[in-house]
Amino acid sequence: MVHYKAPRAFHVMTKPIGPICNLDCEYCFYLEKEKLYPETGSFRMTDEILENYVKQYIEAQQVNEVTFAWQGGEPTLMGVDFFRQAMRYQQKYRRPGMQIQNTFQTNATLLDDEWGEFFKRNKFLIGVSIDGPPEIHDKYRYDKRGQSSSEQVIRGLRILQKHKVDYNVLCVVNNHNGDYPKEVYNYFKGLGVEFMQFIPAVEHFGGKNVSPRSVTARQYGKFLCAIFDEWVINDIGKVFVQIFDIALEAWLGYPPSLCVFNETCGDALAIEHNGDLYSCDHFVTPDYHIGNIAETSVAEMVDSPFQRKFGTDKRDTLPEYCRTCEVKFACNGGCPKNRFIKTPTGEEGLNYLCAGYKQFFNHIDEPMKLMASAIQMGRPANSIMSVMRQRRQTQGRERHSGLQTSLTSGQKIGRNSPCPCGSGRKYKQCCLRNSK
Repeated sequence: MVHYKAPRAFHVMTKPIGPICNLDCEYCFYLEKEKLYPETGSFRMTDEILENYVKQYIEAQQVNEVTFAWQGGEPTLMGVDFFRQAMRYQQKYRRPGMQIQNTFQTNATLLDDEWGEFFKRNKFLIGVSIDGPPEIHDKYRYDKRGQSSSEQVIRGLRILQKHKVDYNVLCVVNNHNGDYPKEVYNYFKGLGVEFMQFIPAVEHFGGKNVSPRSVTARQYGKFLCAIFDEWVINDIGKVFVQIFDIALEAWLGYPPSLCVFNETCGDALAIEHNGDLYSCDHFVTPDYHIGNIAETSVAEMVDSPFQRKFGTDKRDTLPEYCRTCEVKFACNGGCPKNRFIKTPTGEEGLNYLCAGYKQFFNHIDEPMKLMASAIQMGRPANSIMSVMRQRRQTQGRERHSGLQTSLTSGQKIGRNSPCPCGSGRKYKQCCLRNSK
C-alpha cells in the first residue's frame, strides 16, 4: 500500500461558490469556469463536501498553523451561515495545539454589519478587490447591469474598518490604471489602507496575443517603480506592499515565499465547489484536474507525481536566458501561466512580464541592499528613508544644474525633446511646464 506524504505545508484556494459572482469585471479570468460544469444547476458547495474537505485538509497538513483561503467567484454569496458551519468543522477536526487562520477574498459589495461582526469574532483576514479611485476602478469593474461598483466597494471597506477587521487591498493592474500609479497608491493611503497587493492583469488568448485590457510589461514595471519611489522615502514600516516585502526576502537571501517568485511551485492548489482539486488557481482546466476529494484524499493528490512535476516544471523549463539573468534570484521566471513569449535568442517560455520585472528589480537593487543591511545589523528597515530622501534631493539638484547649464550655453531645447534634467520625459511635460 502506498502511503502519501503531502508537503509539510501547502495551500488551497477554496471556491465554495465556484465562479459565480455578482459583478461582471471585464478582465476576470474565473467567470468562464462555469463552462467546466455545463450540467451544474447550483455551484454551492454542499455541507457534506465542506466537512469532508475541512477534515482532509487539516489531516494532510504537517504543520500546526493551517490557513483556509476562501475565494470565488464571490464567496459572500454563500451567506454567513455557511462559514459559521466551516468554523464548527475546523474546531471539530483541528489537532491539539493547531492554530487555524482564515483568509477571504471579496469584492466587498455585499458586506454588512453581520459579516463585519463574524469576521472580527473569527479573526479573518479579508482581501478587498479595488482598482483605484472611482473613475479608475469603474473602468472594468461593474455589476451585471453594467453599473459602477466603486461606491458599494467603499461602503464594504468601511464596514471592515468599523469592526476593526484585518484587511488588505488587492489591486489588479491593467492597461488603464497602469498609467496612474501614484494616483492609485495615494488613493489607497487616503482610505487608510496599510496593506496592498498589485497583481498584473494578463489575459492570454494563445500565441503571443493578450487582450487590450492587459497591462504591458513595461507599463507594469514603471507602475511598480513609481510606487516604490514614493514608498521608499515616505512609507517604509507604515504601508506594506506585497511585492516589496517578497523582494526584500530575496535580498536577505531567503527563498521568496510567494509562489509567483519561488523557484518551484505546486503547493498552492484550488478546489472547486464539488470537491474537484486542480493544480493551481490559474490552471483550473481539464488538463490540470488532479481528482476529487470524494474519491482520492487531498494528501494523495497534493503529493501525486503529476502535481510534483507541475511544481518542478517551473524550475526545469526555465529558459537559459532567465538562468543567467541578474535578477533571477528575485524573479525565478515568474508565474508559469505568463511564460508564453520567446527570449531574444528565440527560446520558448519567457514570461510576458519579463521586461517589467527586470526594470523593477534592477530599479530597487540599491535601496533593497540598504534595507537588507540595516535589518542584518539590527536596525529597522525604515532607517534608510532619510538616506533615500537625501539622495533624491541631491539627484534633483544635479538635474536642475544640468538644465541650467543647457539653458545658459544657449542650447535650443525643442518642446518635444528629452528634458535635459534627465527625468526621461519630454521638455514640454517637465521643466518647461514647471517654469511657467
